[in-house]
Amino acid sequence: MHKVLVVDDDKVLQQSVRDALEYHHFSVEVADDGKEALTKVYGSKFDLVVMDVNMPNMSGMEALVEMKKHDPSLIVLIMTAYSNVTDAVKSVKEGAYNYLEKPITSENLVALIKRALKARSLVETTAFSAPKISIDGETTEGKFVGESNEMKKVFNIISKLAKVATPVLIRGESGTGKELVARAIHYNGPRKDEKLVTINCGSIPETLIESELFGHEKGAFTGADSRKIGKFQYANGGTLFLDEIGDISAAMQVKLLRVLQEQTFTPIGSNREVKVDVRVIAASHKPFEKMISEGTFREDLFYRLNVLPVFLPALRERTSDIPHLVEYYIKYFNSVHGLNIKGFNQESLDVLKGYNWPGNIRELRNVVEHCFIMESSDEITPSSLPHQLFESRKNANADERSDVIDIEGIRNSVIDDLKKDDLDQYTFKFATKGEGDSVKLDFQNSKESFEKEFITKALKLHKGKINQTALHANIPKKTLLRKIDKYGLNPKEYY
Repeated sequence: MHKVLVVDDDKVLQQSVRDALEYHHFSVEVADDGKEALTKVYGSKFDLVVMDVNMPNMSGMEALVEMKKHDPSLIVLIMTAYSNVTDAVKSVKEGAYNYLEKPITSENLVALIKRALKARSLVETTAFSAPKISIDGETTEGKFVGESNEMKKVFNIISKLAKVATPVLIRGESGTGKELVARAIHYNGPRKDEKLVTINCGSIPETLIESELFGHEKGAFTGADSRKIGKFQYANGGTLFLDEIGDISAAMQVKLLRVLQEQTFTPIGSNREVKVDVRVIAASHKPFEKMISEGTFREDLFYRLNVLPVFLPALRERTSDIPHLVEYYIKYFNSVHGLNIKGFNQESLDVLKGYNWPGNIRELRNVVEHCFIMESSDEITPSSLPHQLFESRKNANADERSDVIDIEGIRNSVIDDLKKDDLDQYTFKFATKGEGDSVKLDFQNSKESFEKEFITKALKLHKGKINQTALHANIPKKTLLRKIDKYGLNPKEYY
């Protein structure tokens, strides 16, 4: 049951709102002014606050600011008279979810509250696609917890991006939850009441993508039997999510850049320009830096999208989150299938942690559902796990035990990533023992010498950014951090 605090010095309105919410099964407490409301917020956990603007002792605006400092995740709805709508609009900028003009109807109030709670749940759902939330029957306190520092950064960025209208680029492997992040940004931002339109650029033939995005006039090409409105025009006022944007052609990149810069486009077969107000959120798993160097993706479009990028780490980089993710999916599939599975036993969890998860969260979800179908007891055992988890674990363990660097392979990888004009200044140093013609190579010293030079060069190329260095140099992030510490390197020196 969601807990709501109603704050208003008008006792009649206060009671009216309370009755309406309790009728819809909300748990309700009341306060007469901002100061009393703050005392209650400090002393208890509320899902939502419904608060008037003009009150004695402390106004709703002042209380709003303090509430957001105390708990940024708290949803606040502002009630205001028509003459004070300007204050209500200002309150949204200060962090209020939305405002209601008096007189307030119970239908509008409840509908807005449900929308607000749904918007917050999208961020929580994103947590289940990446890090974790404390789960105890229900979300206990609605705060992100755990060891996934990178995902905490993601949620911080989501909260910042939700307040502005800049384009967004979400990067990460397939199955890491890029669309969920896009939805969280949209439904927690100022365009939340407008459309969120999604298009997968990789699934549409190149000959049709322009028509899908910008529309066409009747007769513009063979098969154009009627006029069609494109996704940009359809999403006007809202958000357009361009999934797999790395797959669009060079010609489409030019047209997309123009829309981002000028907010105008021309439908196929038309002479008229259409002006739109659309926020663009794009996503891709592609290595944009490499594509830019190869000339397959425009650098100006990349920087236009990449104002405040969101990097979603792969599941294999945060295996400590797996028990919490599994706990969520156990609860979910128990509800879906009408079962009462208690969870995975420790041996099964160890198998999950040892797997590489190429399909990330999407694959984990499928594995948990597979186990629900196969398991006959109330606890999931290794016998219910798919066979590929065991085979992958054997290979991963073998690689981990060897911990040997393939020098020739790394050498070729480094050369591929280096700019040609850097090669003359770059040499590979291999430590040796012996004199004259009897030169003896020492593998361990050579390996360490090369590792240090390899990582130093990779950090320089990516300006000390850990995520990008790990991604493009093909080094697991944990390994990269361990080697940086081992060789006493300071990434900040390469910013």
